[in-house]
Amino acid sequence: MNDSFLDIIGSSGAPTRDNLGWLYLLGILLVPGALVLARAFARPPKPRCPLPPGPKPLPIIGNLLEMPTEQPWLVYDSWFKKYNSDIIHFNVVGQPVIVLGSAKRCFDLFDKRSAIYSDRPRLPMILELMKWEINLGFLPYGPWWKRHRKLFVQYFHPNVVPKYRPVQLREARIFTRRLLGSPENFSHHIRHTFAAMIMDVSYGVRVLEKGDPYILTAEEAFSSLNAATVPGTFLVDLFPILKHIPSWIPGAGFKRLAEHAAKVNTVMATRPWDAVKEALVTGTAVPCIAASMLEVLPQGEKRAEEEEIARNCAAVSYAGGADTTVSTVQAFFLAMAMFPEVQKKAHTELDAVIGGRLPTFEDRPQLPYIQAIVQEAMRWQQVTPLAVSHASMADDEYDGYFIPKGSIVVGCSWSILHDPVMYPRPFDFNPDRFLKDGEINPEVRHPNQASFGFGRRMCPGRFFSDSSLYIIVASTLSVFSIQPPLDELGNPIALEAVMTTGLLSYPRPYACRIAPRSPAAEKLIRDSELEYY
Repeated sequence: MNDSFLDIIGSSGAPTRDNLGWLYLLGILLVPGALVLARAFARPPKPRCPLPPGPKPLPIIGNLLEMPTEQPWLVYDSWFKKYNSDIIHFNVVGQPVIVLGSAKRCFDLFDKRSAIYSDRPRLPMILELMKWEINLGFLPYGPWWKRHRKLFVQYFHPNVVPKYRPVQLREARIFTRRLLGSPENFSHHIRHTFAAMIMDVSYGVRVLEKGDPYILTAEEAFSSLNAATVPGTFLVDLFPILKHIPSWIPGAGFKRLAEHAAKVNTVMATRPWDAVKEALVTGTAVPCIAASMLEVLPQGEKRAEEEEIARNCAAVSYAGGADTTVSTVQAFFLAMAMFPEVQKKAHTELDAVIGGRLPTFEDRPQLPYIQAIVQEAMRWQQVTPLAVSHASMADDEYDGYFIPKGSIVVGCSWSILHDPVMYPRPFDFNPDRFLKDGEINPEVRHPNQASFGFGRRMCPGRFFSDSSLYIIVASTLSVFSIQPPLDELGNPIALEAVMTTGLLSYPRPYACRIAPRSPAAEKLIRDSELEYY
């Protein structure tokens, strides 16, 4: 043992807190390297079939240097074309990744072979360190996930969702009044409205107009989640052993970030839940999902575990409902400003069907063009362009290709919903693609077959999302005109659809002009206050 090493561990040979930091830092540098070499020189049994085509890997690190970090769905889409295949493969330090670029491939694996492809990748940063195990969407496939999903579906089944319509309708009316008062803040109003809907449905809470703590907590939670899901952001996802290092040592900033995110997620899950528990005790609880769940919890030793599942399900409805559909509505406003002919057709249909009143859910069957706009909004710019990744639970052979056990398997929703064969001129916002003879054309693939995930892991909240999206789109177009902003000379500024990177993708900030269609429309908006509040 030389002097320099003794200097690191201390003259007595006993590590101290300060020099332990250097030892751990040395481990950060050496352990991943050892794991890389172990993966590189491991010799798995040679498969009978080749891997799917894809970029040629480098020794040891594989395709690490080619891993896309900005809008990876666009890179994957270019690879489908480059390799003339709708299934591609690459690896990152030995971790195989399979990307599927067509509805057929996704259906074949995620639905027909769901027994193999319903797991989730093990992402220590998200699931373990940031404590996103409250979200059933990230849980590994198994009994614990099944119990969560079974309970969640009970409250968001398509036969149950209609009972939430009064809340959705009320918040849509309030949304139009907020737009009338400060149209320049439309993006904030969109986010606030969906948070208000789901907080009332989930916890019976009427959120504050400004600075609501529940909304702020959910926004902070999803902000950290989005950062963590950008590929290559955190080394711990490639080398899970790093999760064991203390947060105080040099190079462990990811642990401190995760600890903060875990605290936020804990508050998000427990604060509104505990408020409902207290309201039940005092007799002031209002009907909501959390109250219903609490009232049927068993007594005895099973209660704690069942309450944890119920609390998690309420939290994920609140977190997901407050954030995911927001992106679709923001994209809808952008599309209306970019494609005025679509807005004109919508105005014509709404005027013919509902005349001088605001729309309701009962009007939906008579508004096929509005329904087509809803579908096109889901398709045009997806909130999850890569869905949430699956993981293979066994070696598999598919269509002449070998898919190793433990592969990350990604359904590229963006490529599916921009397929020029199914959706000609896919970058145009064109609701007419979903219509035939004035009705919804069942032969055109509904975007919800890709925009909400796949197989057994398809989002169970999609029916509530669809209902919320319809009433916001119909209510907005019935009374407002949305146009592009003007430059200093009064000329329209051309807008462009540019999306952010992350698990959840949003249109980058943009401006538009929003004004009542007429004095009569403005009166409808103001008169709605007599109905609500």
